[in-house]
Amino acid sequence: MIFFEISAFAGMTTTYIFIGILGLFIGSFLNVLADRLSKEQSIGGRSKCDTCKHILAWYDLIPIISFTLLKGKCRYCKASIAFGHVYSEIITGVLFILTWHLSNQLYGLIQFHILHLVITSILIVMLLSDIRYQIIPDEMQIALGLVAIVKFFLLTINPYTSIVTQIFTIEFLSQIAQFIGGGIIVMLPLLAIFLITKGKGMGFGDVKLTFNMGLLLGLWSGLYALYLGFISGGLAGALILLTKRGKLKSKIAFGPFLILGTYIVLFYAYEVGELLQKIYGFR
Repeated sequence: MIFFEISAFAGMTTTYIFIGILGLFIGSFLNVLADRLSKEQSIGGRSKCDTCKHILAWYDLIPIISFTLLKGKCRYCKASIAFGHVYSEIITGVLFILTWHLSNQLYGLIQFHILHLVITSILIVMLLSDIRYQIIPDEMQIALGLVAIVKFFLLTINPYTSIVTQIFTIEFLSQIAQFIGGGIIVMLPLLAIFLITKGKGMGFGDVKLTFNMGLLLGLWSGLYALYLGFISGGLAGALILLTKRGKLKSKIAFGPFLILGTYIVLFYAYEVGELLQKIYGFR
């Protein structure tokens, strides 16, 4: 019995190590993707030094290791390399491990774990883009919408029954309506702010993100994520004012807070719902 427990623990540890290393390498790619999509550059082609534009060799791109060995400087021009490159790698590695663990707690199927890693990758690109450039690339919006559709089909379609017979039913059409309706309803609060302020109070990228949040999470979970976004964004804004690091009219990217809410509710929808019910006393 003890042998099997040790074997299971060793296997789980090996899996987490592999997922973490995978996250480091993917994080390096996501960092490049965030910069190039935000600047409307091609995502093809080799990586280059931001300063001297020299094409980087493969050994210059090993996550964390290359940065450490080069002491944070370009091998060719000795210009400093932005710490953001390393941060994105580390954050992605940590989030990949966390995502795999949380997904494993909720779903027993590996396809959901992989899907959640894809969702996490998309959210990281959105996060980096919005923090650096206050832009959420449309390519990532489309990707998140497509992933939401894939998740919808995984949750609603029985793989052991004819797909055709399942699709052409009133029940499935009702689920489709709820799926799209969830996206529209979750989007409405930010769309209203965007229209009323004529785009000054809210960017349209955030509006599109909330639509995808509704598709991905569903109506109630999408609203929970939106609520967490408003609360965390409000607290961050208040903290910035209190520490005098910004003025009342300072622009703060709202996307990161929506992304944070989305990630939390992706795995803790029930717990967040229970907490809000206790706070506000609704059922």
